[in-house]
Amino acid sequence: MADEKTNRQSFTVQADYCAAMDAPITTRVCLSLGRVIDRETATGRAVLDWPGEPVADAIVLRLVGGFHALHRSGADWGVSRVFRGELIDPTGVDVLLEEALITHDAALLPWLDGPPQTNEAGRSAGLMTGLLHLARRFGPKIELLEIGSSAGLNLMINHYSYDLGGVKVGPDPAALLIKPAWRGPPPPDAPVEIVGVRGVDIAPVNLANDAAAERLAAYVWVDALERQTRIDTAIAMVRQHGVSLDQGDAADWVEARLLEPQAPDTTRVLMHSVVWQYLSVEGRDRIRAAMAAAGARATGERRLGWVMMEPNRDLHRHEVRVQGWPCSTPMELVALTHAHGAWVEGLEAPYETRDYVMRGGGAVDQR
Repeated sequence: MADEKTNRQSFTVQADYCAAMDAPITTRVCLSLGRVIDRETATGRAVLDWPGEPVADAIVLRLVGGFHALHRSGADWGVSRVFRGELIDPTGVDVLLEEALITHDAALLPWLDGPPQTNEAGRSAGLMTGLLHLARRFGPKIELLEIGSSAGLNLMINHYSYDLGGVKVGPDPAALLIKPAWRGPPPPDAPVEIVGVRGVDIAPVNLANDAAAERLAAYVWVDALERQTRIDTAIAMVRQHGVSLDQGDAADWVEARLLEPQAPDTTRVLMHSVVWQYLSVEGRDRIRAAMAAAGARATGERRLGWVMMEPNRDLHRHEVRVQGWPCSTPMELVALTHAHGAWVEGLEAPYETRDYVMRGGGAVDQR
């Protein structure tokens, strides 16, 4: 259980991640809130008395999302000055954000109720990198199962086009081109045919609801202009095409889906990005067990794969890992990636780093 000191320090921890990802305004907001938050407001008391692990629970980003919503709606001129980058003096920023905490206490408090739904289409660049490795190994036909789908933006992976270090994937033209800055060797140039995409989330976001869509957009950092444009496009695509997104527990859903009949000559793939940390220890264990059992049943005609893009807390980086069955090869690290997909670094060969999945992964959301 955390204490007030730990909860307050989480603002500095999050600010460090924001600074590392070149987000100076969000960094400034995190540091200021860490200085000014106190017990004079219900929001402040909820943050300082937070019972869980504040970084893993992304408590700071929940609150920052609420402040960004104030800016986007024009509800507070002082907050907007800070979020537009017009005011950078720490003392001045502190004054305006402290006033906003008091004035908008009732509006900010509900933002602490659930984890940030920062569904980011750019992360699908890392996921597609992993899928290319599986496609090279097993063939093009892939059936995707995603956990932690949030609003379903990555369920649109077969509607986006990609340029991954010169390797082109997806429809051309497409409404959204995802072209991260590429480092290192490109991924395998293998054909990919996604024959089905389904997802689940414990609290899926209904993008047909304007308020829900606005809340999702508010979680995008104000510094990230490209991300803001991308999320608007992705939301429009979900509304146009629709997604197969269930509400439910990830472990229950994975166990059920893996027992369903599988079409021949396909690879059924479990994928996820920045979600593993939000699952319970029991849930993670159940998913591992279900995948191991399904892997033991896999054949050359009905294959199984696992692709993840998750943060490594120990090494402070996001990693793309891949495993496939039938195969004796363990989980492989195939790429590193920016938290929001701004860049991807392909790796020459599997690296002997700590095995995130098999260890249980104390991941931290570095969004």
